[in-house]
Amino acid sequence: MPGKSHAGPLPPLSDEERALAERLRRHVFTLAKSERNTDLETPARYIEGAFAAHGLTSKLQTFESGGRNVNNVEVSPPDPAAIVVGAHYDTVPGSPGADDNASAVAALIELAGLLRKERLPIRFVAFANEELPYHMGPEMGSWVSARRSREQAEPLRGMISLEMLGCYRDEPGSQRYPPPLNLIYPNRGNFIAFVGDVGARALVHQAIASFRRNARFPSEGVAAPAFVPGIMRSDHASFRDQGFPAFMVTDTAYNRNPRYHKASDTADTLDYERMARVTLALAAVLRDLAAENR
Repeated sequence: MPGKSHAGPLPPLSDEERALAERLRRHVFTLAKSERNTDLETPARYIEGAFAAHGLTSKLQTFESGGRNVNNVEVSPPDPAAIVVGAHYDTVPGSPGADDNASAVAALIELAGLLRKERLPIRFVAFANEELPYHMGPEMGSWVSARRSREQAEPLRGMISLEMLGCYRDEPGSQRYPPPLNLIYPNRGNFIAFVGDVGARALVHQAIASFRRNARFPSEGVAAPAFVPGIMRSDHASFRDQGFPAFMVTDTAYNRNPRYHKASDTADTLDYERMARVTLALAAVLRDLAAENR
C-alpha cells in the first residue's frame, strides 16, 4: 500500500473532532435503540431527517422485497455522480447493530453534511437489506442501486462501502485475520482498514494514499483475491458485480469486534472519538477522489 500508516500516540482531539464525535454518538444511540430488520421505515425516516438537518434533500429509491416496499435513502449531486458512498442501515435479527452498521450510517450522514457546500460529484446512499437473507442477492439495496447505475450508464468511477467504523482495540492479539493475511498485518485492532479485491486495487491505493496524507491515524489496506474470506462481505460487492471499482472502509467486523451480530452490539460500546477522526479523514479522501476523477 502507498504511504505509511501513522504510528505512535494520536494527536490531541480538536474541537471539530470533539463536536463531530458527539453528533456521531447521537445518531448511533438513536438508530441502535432496537434492531432494524422487520421495521425499516423508522430508520429510513430518521436518516431522511438527519440529512435534512444538514440542509440536504434526500430521495427514496423504493423497491419490493419480501412482499413489502423498502427504501434506499440517497442524497445525489446536481451533476452525474462519479463516486458513490454507501452504508447499510439494516441489522440481523436480535442485534441493535450499533457498530454493524449504525456507526457507518452515522459517518455517512456526517460526511454528507461536511461536504454539503462543496457540490462534489458524490452520491451518499443508506442501503436497505445488506444482511441475511438478502446478502449477496438481488434484493440487497446496494444491488438495486448498482444495477440502476449500470442500466443508466452512469459514469461512476468508484464506490466506497462504509462497513462498521466504531470498534478500536489497543491490546495485543485484539485483531484477527483470515489466512494468509494473519502473516502480514498487525495484531492490534487500532486501525481503520481499506479492503477490496484485486480488480479494485487502483482505487484502494488511491484512497489509502489520500487517507495517509490527510490523517494521523493508523490505517491498513489490502487488495486481495475475492475468494479470501471477508474481502467481499459488504455492499461494495454489488458494485463490483456490475463492473464498477469498489471497496470497503471497515473496522474489520468479526475479526475484531466480539459483539458482532449479537445483542451486545450496543451504542455504549463504541469509540466515538476515533470514529470522528476517521470520518474527518474520509471527508478529505472524498475531496481528493472527486478532484482526481473530474
